[in-house]
Amino acid sequence: MGQGLVQGVRAEARSVVELPRILHVDSGRSWRGGQRQVFLLASGLRDLGYRTLVVAPTGSPLIRHAEHAGLPTYRLTLRGEWDIRSARELRAVAGEWDAGVVHAHDARTHSIARLALLGKRKTRLVVTRRVAFPPKQVRLKYRHGVDAFIAISQAVKTAMVNAGVPADRIEVVYSGVPSPQVKRPRNWRRERGWPPTAVICGIVGAMTQEKGLDTVAGIARRLPGEVFRRTRLVLLGGKGKGGTTVSGVEGFDAGFVEEIHDAMAGLDVLWHPARSEGLGTSVIDAILVPAGDVAGFVRAAAALISDDGLRAMLGEGAKLRAREFDAKRMIERTAEVYNRVVAG
Repeated sequence: MGQGLVQGVRAEARSVVELPRILHVDSGRSWRGGQRQVFLLASGLRDLGYRTLVVAPTGSPLIRHAEHAGLPTYRLTLRGEWDIRSARELRAVAGEWDAGVVHAHDARTHSIARLALLGKRKTRLVVTRRVAFPPKQVRLKYRHGVDAFIAISQAVKTAMVNAGVPADRIEVVYSGVPSPQVKRPRNWRRERGWPPTAVICGIVGAMTQEKGLDTVAGIARRLPGEVFRRTRLVLLGGKGKGGTTVSGVEGFDAGFVEEIHDAMAGLDVLWHPARSEGLGTSVIDAILVPAGDVAGFVRAAAALISDDGLRAMLGEGAKLRAREFDAKRMIERTAEVYNRVVAG
């Protein structure tokens, strides 16, 4: 969206009664969990009557998804963490949009938004943190200039507090997952020519080291005989390399999949070996094992692969548990944070 269009939507939104106008800014150039949460939030806020503008880099999937959904967008370069040029441009956009709240969704945009809003106290700054390791530069970035922090889990809040961020400025708002809309579950056995007895185990994520992918080979290698022979692995996320094997277990590296609900509905078991996660939205409930316990992971995976009844029972229980992390709840709780900081 260009500057003139920003002026146009500003005039339109003034007819809305007393709801703060929200500017979301995110620097991600790929479609990961954080960008999906921004999209769900912006879309949900619009349905509640808020006017929201999504600011992201040119070519980012977030821009594409937002525009497809009819949300106003603005393309901003967002270079380094202290990018003065982007901060000036963001300041102008926030002014034209008449933003009551600027919501920065990652560390880079947190710094840029702070620079952009220096002296603009009528515009509140809300910052979301999604990772469970301690933030850096706490005195510079986290002590002043931010009206509220949103941590996506208690673990993220604890890491922030331990690093020196005041606890009373942090709200825990869990990331939300929308109710799955499954059009047609992927039939991985038919697509890959795998036998009917194969049990399809999937791993979902950006396929980075923090997701624990280096332990997958160790897990696969230690699966007991018959379980090892029945197991097939599907990797959902990243660039995708096609057919593969992991420590002798046949698999398929599907890469980024647009219809993720259909893809996941075709799995029998979901593996999530991540060792660092703010709140893994690909997993809301699961068999839990201690972090780094490969033997424990193998035992749990083997139990699920070999016991069809156990898989069915846990699957039904997970559907009930997941309702506590519904996207609607995330949207409503975030709106409460906005309204509180605007009220002072």
